[in-house]
Amino acid sequence: MFEDHTHLLEGTSVVVTGGARGLGQAMVRALAAAGASVLVVDIDEEPIVETVTELGGTVVGHQADISVKKEVEEVVDHCVSTFGSIDVIINNAGIGMTLIQGPDRYANPLRFWDLDDSWVQRFFEVHVMAPFYLTKAALPHMRAGEFGRIVTVTTSLSTMLSSGNAPYGTMKASSEALCSAMSKDLEGSAVTANVLIPGGGANTRYVPDRPNFSRDQLIQPVVMGPPAVFLASKESAEVNGRRITAKLWDPSKTSEENLETASTSIGWPHSY
Repeated sequence: MFEDHTHLLEGTSVVVTGGARGLGQAMVRALAAAGASVLVVDIDEEPIVETVTELGGTVVGHQADISVKKEVEEVVDHCVSTFGSIDVIINNAGIGMTLIQGPDRYANPLRFWDLDDSWVQRFFEVHVMAPFYLTKAALPHMRAGEFGRIVTVTTSLSTMLSSGNAPYGTMKASSEALCSAMSKDLEGSAVTANVLIPGGGANTRYVPDRPNFSRDQLIQPVVMGPPAVFLASKESAEVNGRRITAKLWDPSKTSEENLETASTSIGWPHSY
């Protein structure tokens, strides 16, 4: 039976990094529709303004480079001062291989020896240090409020491990490993940590157009909304250390049914 989430997140404050475009914006829309107060964080001002103007209500914007610790602390302060708490963080901000190569990334994939050191450092800062900074800064507030949800957006295992995907896949793997460690450190508390992935190539600016290719073949960002709402809610209190695949999440089914079909443990627990 379809679950009505219209008021599920009322009174809940959420920070979504990379929230003004693509997967992040889709999650912001769903969270706001479920009643959450949302701080949309992005590095560029224009899409923030567009998103906040579109959604209004309790959706507020904040421009920041979340790979900079001081700016992350300002994000947390802004959320707490505006909404009175910081209950949920969705570590979604990222940069893709297209930023290095553009549309040529498929025809001529980069090998690790072709990578500039500065790019590897930047991918590490955005995909690993930024979630670490934000989670660490938000955690005292979550503990004080006896409620917290940490959601980190990573990618498929094949992307993490395949040729031509370093440093993107490499740093997403690191981000997932970090979230796994967080979930274990947080066991027994009122704060949970889980991973959310689209489940394949998503229709965002990081997937460039190419000949004989239709963007309808890609996963549409809207699929991220329903599982993000569930993970942000009180209903997910017993869900910790899980990896949710958004394309497998069916909004017409109950959360219990979806957890059976769309989730597994974070990382690679059966590998040695």
